[in-house]
Amino acid sequence: MELTNTPIEARAVQRYLRRSPRKTRLVADTVRGDSVRKALDKLKYLNKGVALEVSKVIKSAAANARDKFQEERLDNDNMFVKAIFVDEGPILKRIQPAPQGRAHPIRKRSCHITVVVSKKETQE
Repeated sequence: MELTNTPIEARAVQRYLRRSPRKTRLVADTVRGDSVRKALDKLKYLNKGVALEVSKVIKSAAANARDKFQEERLDNDNMFVKAIFVDEGPILKRIQPAPQGRAHPIRKRSCHITVVVSKKETQE
Protein backbone atom coordinates (compact mmCIF):
# COMPACT_ATOMS: atom_id res chain seq x y z
CA MET A 1 0.00 0.00 0.00
CA GLU A 2 1.57 3.28 -1.16
CA LEU A 3 0.68 6.70 0.11
CA THR A 4 0.95 9.24 -2.67
CA ASN A 5 -0.12 12.28 -0.66
CA THR A 6 2.65 12.10 1.92
CA PRO A 7 3.61 15.69 2.73
CA ILE A 8 7.30 16.36 2.31
CA GLU A 9 8.08 18.28 5.45
CA ALA A 10 10.48 18.11 8.36
CA ARG A 11 10.95 19.97 11.61
CA ALA A 12 13.69 21.04 13.97
CA VAL A 13 13.44 22.29 17.55
CA GLN A 14 15.86 24.37 19.59
CA ARG A 15 14.97 24.14 23.26
CA TYR A 16 16.04 26.16 26.30
CA LEU A 17 17.57 29.01 24.31
CA ARG A 18 18.58 31.77 26.73
CA ARG A 19 16.92 34.58 24.79
CA SER A 20 13.69 36.42 25.45
CA PRO A 21 10.76 34.86 23.56
CA ARG A 22 9.35 38.28 22.75
CA LYS A 23 12.56 39.39 21.01
CA THR A 24 12.93 36.03 19.29
CA ARG A 25 9.40 36.25 17.86
CA LEU A 26 10.33 39.51 16.12
CA VAL A 27 13.00 37.66 14.16
CA ALA A 28 10.84 34.58 13.54
CA ASP A 29 8.03 36.69 12.08
CA THR A 30 10.33 38.16 9.42
CA VAL A 31 11.09 34.78 7.79
CA ARG A 32 7.75 32.98 8.05
CA GLY A 33 6.61 31.77 4.61
CA ASP A 34 9.88 32.54 2.80
CA SER A 35 11.99 30.03 0.93
CA VAL A 36 14.83 28.60 2.99
CA ARG A 37 17.47 30.38 0.93
CA LYS A 38 15.69 33.73 1.19
CA ALA A 39 15.15 33.28 4.94
CA LEU A 40 18.83 32.52 5.52
CA ASP A 41 19.84 35.57 3.46
CA LYS A 42 17.50 37.79 5.47
CA LEU A 43 18.82 36.48 8.78
CA LYS A 44 22.41 36.94 7.66
CA TYR A 45 21.97 40.72 7.44
CA LEU A 46 19.43 41.19 10.24
CA ASN A 47 20.77 43.30 13.09
CA LYS A 48 19.47 41.11 15.92
CA GLY A 49 21.49 38.83 18.18
CA VAL A 50 19.08 35.91 17.98
CA ALA A 51 19.18 35.81 14.15
CA LEU A 52 22.15 33.42 14.24
CA GLU A 53 20.28 30.90 16.41
CA VAL A 54 17.13 31.09 14.25
CA SER A 55 19.20 30.49 11.11
CA LYS A 56 20.79 27.43 12.74
CA VAL A 57 17.35 25.94 13.43
CA ILE A 58 16.21 26.61 9.84
CA LYS A 59 19.37 24.96 8.47
CA SER A 60 18.77 21.98 10.75
CA ALA A 61 15.17 21.59 9.59
CA ALA A 62 16.26 21.74 5.94
CA ALA A 63 18.95 19.11 6.59
CA ASN A 64 16.37 16.92 8.34
CA ALA A 65 14.13 17.15 5.26
CA ARG A 66 17.00 16.17 2.95
CA ASP A 67 17.90 13.25 5.21
CA LYS A 68 14.30 12.08 5.62
CA PHE A 69 13.44 12.23 1.90
CA GLN A 70 16.65 11.20 0.18
CA GLU A 71 14.86 10.08 -3.00
CA GLU A 72 13.58 13.63 -3.57
CA ARG A 73 15.90 16.31 -4.87
CA LEU A 74 15.64 18.98 -2.21
CA ASP A 75 17.71 22.13 -2.03
CA ASN A 76 17.13 25.41 -0.25
CA ASP A 77 15.28 26.92 -3.22
CA ASN A 78 12.73 24.06 -3.31
CA MET A 79 11.82 24.32 0.38
CA PHE A 80 10.05 27.03 2.32
CA VAL A 81 9.47 27.82 5.99
CA LYS A 82 5.97 26.44 6.47
CA ALA A 83 5.75 27.23 10.18
CA ILE A 84 8.02 28.86 12.70
CA PHE A 85 6.96 29.62 16.24
CA VAL A 86 8.57 30.55 19.51
CA ASP A 87 7.27 29.21 22.81
CA GLU A 88 8.18 30.37 26.27
CA GLY A 89 10.64 28.24 28.21
CA PRO A 90 11.44 28.15 31.91
CA ILE A 91 12.28 31.40 33.66
CA LEU A 92 15.30 31.68 35.96
CA LYS A 93 14.35 33.87 38.90
CA ARG A 94 17.13 35.96 40.40
CA ILE A 95 17.28 38.84 42.87
CA GLN A 96 19.03 42.19 42.43
CA PRO A 97 19.89 43.86 45.75
CA ALA A 98 18.37 47.32 46.08
CA PRO A 99 18.80 50.18 48.56
CA GLN A 100 17.51 50.04 52.14
CA GLY A 101 17.42 46.24 52.31
CA ARG A 102 15.03 45.80 49.41
CA ALA A 103 15.35 43.35 46.52
CA HIS A 104 14.20 43.67 42.92
CA PRO A 105 13.29 40.51 41.01
CA ILE A 106 15.15 39.66 37.81
CA ARG A 107 13.51 37.21 35.39
CA LYS A 108 15.96 35.57 32.98
CA ARG A 109 13.75 34.20 30.24
CA SER A 110 14.30 31.33 27.85
CA CYS A 111 12.45 30.08 24.79
CA HIS A 112 11.91 27.13 22.47
CA ILE A 113 12.08 27.65 18.67
CA THR A 114 10.25 25.21 16.37
CA VAL A 115 10.67 25.33 12.58
CA VAL A 116 8.76 23.26 10.00
CA VAL A 117 10.00 23.31 6.41
CA SER A 118 8.11 21.85 3.47
CA LYS A 119 8.68 21.30 -0.24
CA LYS A 120 7.20 23.87 -2.61
CA GLU A 121 4.39 22.48 -4.71
CA THR A 122 5.04 22.95 -8.41
CA GLN A 123 2.24 24.41 -10.52
CA GLU A 124 1.58 22.11 -13.47
